[in-house]
Amino acid sequence: MSYLEHFKLKEQPFRLTPDPDFVYWSKQHARAKAYMESTIWLADGFVVITGEIGSGKTTLLQSFLSELDDNIVYAVVSQTQLTATQFLQAVLTEFGFKPFDARKVELLDMLNMFLIEQYSNGKKVVLIVDEAQNLSKKVLEEIRMLSGIETHKEKVLRIILAGQPELKETLESPSLKQLVQRIRLRFHLGPLDLAELANYVNHRLSVAGRDTNDLFSEDCYEVMHRYTGGIPRLVNTLCDTALLCAFADGKAAVGVDDIMAAISELDWQEHESNTGVFSSISPVRRVPGTESHVTQIEVRSNGQQEAVHTFPVGRVIVGRSPDNEIYIKSKFVSRHHVQLVSDEHGCVVEDLNSTNGVFVGDKQVKKYRLQDGDVVSLGVHQLVYHDLRMDDDASEEELDEEELDDLEDDVGT
Repeated sequence: MSYLEHFKLKEQPFRLTPDPDFVYWSKQHARAKAYMESTIWLADGFVVITGEIGSGKTTLLQSFLSELDDNIVYAVVSQTQLTATQFLQAVLTEFGFKPFDARKVELLDMLNMFLIEQYSNGKKVVLIVDEAQNLSKKVLEEIRMLSGIETHKEKVLRIILAGQPELKETLESPSLKQLVQRIRLRFHLGPLDLAELANYVNHRLSVAGRDTNDLFSEDCYEVMHRYTGGIPRLVNTLCDTALLCAFADGKAAVGVDDIMAAISELDWQEHESNTGVFSSISPVRRVPGTESHVTQIEVRSNGQQEAVHTFPVGRVIVGRSPDNEIYIKSKFVSRHHVQLVSDEHGCVVEDLNSTNGVFVGDKQVKKYRLQDGDVVSLGVHQLVYHDLRMDDDASEEELDEEELDDLEDDVGT
């Protein structure tokens, strides 16, 4: 009897090669995909997705590519240790050209003419760069220049950069400030939490043909998480090795002893002491003197409060898709309707090409900096914006008055 027959599987559930059929849509993976999809509906779409090694970036990209419509033309560049000229040649090769004898100025002209031609034919062009952490600053500057190619109406090249966390550090370089200003959305894929890890394992087993969720005992998952850090590729390696250990012993299911036997075979340590790549995501840079959450959004429908959300500095997507940070179940709200971007100055609301539009008061807006108390209308729902830093300022003023009163009392005694 084979390994697959023994465990009632039709195919290997934990292969390391990326396979879109096995994608597990954790909330953060769904959000990352939504950001990728935004490059299609935003004329100046430019998205950066980062994640640890093995976090599922490449599988996510393949899933995104498999669902693109026929009017989307795309190029995927995965070999990124290139000069600027070699990079342009790689891009043009992906688009079907043979540009190897051309000079750089000719390469740029070929690419420019190709993009304008595709736009004239009603096509949208997407450039996807995987392993983008290896790009030199010269190549990143070339990408910035490419992102600026436009007709008299709009930009004609959408861009997705995907890479390891080092890409975030590279983009913080002062010399790349102009490039960073072009980026519309940035997202970091972190590790799976314990519940997500269990769901991930059972999802892959289900896709592979397993009818029940009892192949791994419940107490296996905590041990798996401790030794993999929730990194999908390491989860795959550990699960596959544990299944082999259980199969060798003739067991019908996998227990903690099989997990520990696999860990011994792999010679792994608990993830924090094994490598440094599993550290938590660095906190966003805060405005001095503020709390971590700076924006409050009250969701109302027909004047009745439905929910209140608070958020730190960063981007928040609102829509009727459950993967959004603010989920509004309404036929009048688009799947990804609007984004709210909180920064050191306040909050900006931006329409994500929604069907029914975005209104602040009675005025329809595409992009608008909110004032404290502004009401954003999405169909029959309203988002009431409140800047929490104003409360902090008020509290500090009250505290100053109290301290002054205390001081006066002390002087009077």
